[in-house]
Amino acid sequence: MPFHQRKLLTIEITPEGEIRQPERPPLAMRIALIAAVVALIAGAIAAAALALWVALALIPVAAIAAVVAYLAFRFQLWRNRRSFRGGDHFPV
Repeated sequence: MPFHQRKLLTIEITPEGEIRQPERPPLAMRIALIAAVVALIAGAIAAAALALWVALALIPVAAIAAVVAYLAFRFQLWRNRRSFRGGDHFPV
């Protein structure tokens, strides 16, 4: 990263030459921040659980669709075999 884009660090020094530590945010703000992080994590877990539930609920639908598609395929094969067994293959 070029020098002109770097974030400059500011150090506060007292007139006696001691370095001041940055003040901590108030207790209420720290608690609110922790509560917000916990709420975001809980929301993400709930969304993941909902997505998993929907995916699991769709498994029987997909299985039934696969059976119907297989039966339709077998019916088409049966119908095509029946039509080529005898008779006129090339109608005029």
